[in-house]
Amino acid sequence: MASKVVKSVKTLGVFQKPGLFDKGTGALLPEAYKKFYKEWRLTEPSAVHYIPEDGKWKRDEVTGEVHPVQNIPLPLIYPKEHNRHMWGGEGIVQGFFKRAHNRRRVPHFWTPLLQRTVVHSEVLDKFFSVVVTDRTIHLINSNYGFDHYLLKTPACDLKSLLPLGLKRKILKELEAGCPSLKDKPQVQKRVLEKYGKYLDAYTSEEIDWYGYSYTEACRRLEEQIESQKTVVPLKHVYRSQLIDKLRAANIEEAMTQSLKSSGLPETWLQKMNPFGKKKTT
Repeated sequence: MASKVVKSVKTLGVFQKPGLFDKGTGALLPEAYKKFYKEWRLTEPSAVHYIPEDGKWKRDEVTGEVHPVQNIPLPLIYPKEHNRHMWGGEGIVQGFFKRAHNRRRVPHFWTPLLQRTVVHSEVLDKFFSVVVTDRTIHLINSNYGFDHYLLKTPACDLKSLLPLGLKRKILKELEAGCPSLKDKPQVQKRVLEKYGKYLDAYTSEEIDWYGYSYTEACRRLEEQIESQKTVVPLKHVYRSQLIDKLRAANIEEAMTQSLKSSGLPETWLQKMNPFGKKKTT
């Protein structure tokens, strides 16, 4: 309880910057997409470029001093081309390289080794030509297939939009009962028994919103809102405006005739008729 009070005191008077889901179209996004975004962007991925240490403390073998364990991930760079490839969690590492002990260090980039290969999806019954890394091939083999690799791996480790989009298609195909394999009933049954267990972790709405970037999700939601709006042709709008004007004109004419029939003088008629024109002196 005391820690909560201290935390509230520290944040007292501090302006909280609104997040992606606090304003605009992002605030209208469903909870299903927010759950995916949390798994994709806000979950710590598996260690790839460093070996994490267990425990909270470690002892130096030489000096015997005790130091806290600090598993700090390396800052990685992901270019735009990364979303069209499958890097298996790897990224570009920026650092310094020293060629000799007595020479000055120079900036250096360590990039993954990319290669093009062909992968096969049993659920979609298709072959895909994709650019991958050696680690991606190792993960596919260790998971005993391309579909198992995508369905087992969380979004934070898949990282790029290409495998996330393929995972969404595979989940939708499984949810629909693999209609692409309807001509092969035995294969269809075997595939559903083999991969159907992965559907238990998702709802239908979560599958529908899985694998989209924030920009794509907002654009998709805006298109859905626009499609639900009823479009009224302009001829109907102009027709209703004309009818309203004609009704107002009839009311003015009827009021003028009723005042004239009452026998009041013209000056009184002009004062009592709010629609009549007043003479300027």
